[in-house]
Amino acid sequence: MVSLDGKVAFITGAARGQGRSHAVRLASEGADIIGVDICADIASAGYPMAGREELDETVALVEAHGGKMMSAVADVRDYGALKTALDAGVDHFGRLDIVCANAGIAAMAFRELTIEEDLQMWADVVDVNLVGSFHTAKAAIPHLIAGERGGSIVFTSSTAGLRGFGGMQGGGLGYAASKHGIVGLMRTLANALAPHRIRVNTVHPTAVNTMMAVNPAMTAFLENYPDGGPHLQNPMPVELLEPEDISAAIAYLVSDAAEYVTGVTFPVDAGFCNKL
Repeated sequence: MVSLDGKVAFITGAARGQGRSHAVRLASEGADIIGVDICADIASAGYPMAGREELDETVALVEAHGGKMMSAVADVRDYGALKTALDAGVDHFGRLDIVCANAGIAAMAFRELTIEEDLQMWADVVDVNLVGSFHTAKAAIPHLIAGERGGSIVFTSSTAGLRGFGGMQGGGLGYAASKHGIVGLMRTLANALAPHRIRVNTVHPTAVNTMMAVNPAMTAFLENYPDGGPHLQNPMPVELLEPEDISAAIAYLVSDAAEYVTGVTFPVDAGFCNKL
């Protein structure tokens, strides 16, 4: 257990999956939460996004673990809406210490796409995953610097941010490109923010048991990926990690136990990246 007593964390994609798990874990360690989610579908993703009811459920879970949470509906692609939600949360809690840029989508399809569909998948994935991560950092950094207490930013990347796989469609290419791009964003910010004692890292999960990985479009893609089955299996005997497995890594990275850990690509991948 690490202590985050008195600290405030901003989490994107907080309505379900990894974002919800991070919110609950950090609250259980003593943090209060500012959480946002789009609460609307993105057609090209091919699976449903979370709704407002799920975001409210995250609030209830945070409160059940002793924390407080201020939630808002905001699309990470909309910098103005994201900043407004974060600013309101900082005004409410009085500070910001931790940022988890977690919101992301994966758009996969195992069928012939029109060029319009292919380009839309690319654009949506890059906009949510990479542009959204930049927006999150851009909105948060002034608050972290103003606090003069240091802080921690963790971007959610992927094993696809360290290795080249994803197929030839716009969605898969956009996923790998955006998750690699997040590493570049992290490394640059880690250098720029080090004088402020603000640490910046990425976490790289293998497949996690969330809607992103467990939906018909993704299943069809993985089953038909070239060299798919064995090629995409984890060396350790686990098919899917649970969101809580990633939250454990997040809790460490944002804690004082990782006071001098910055600029690190942190795999939580059951050996996946070591294998490829």
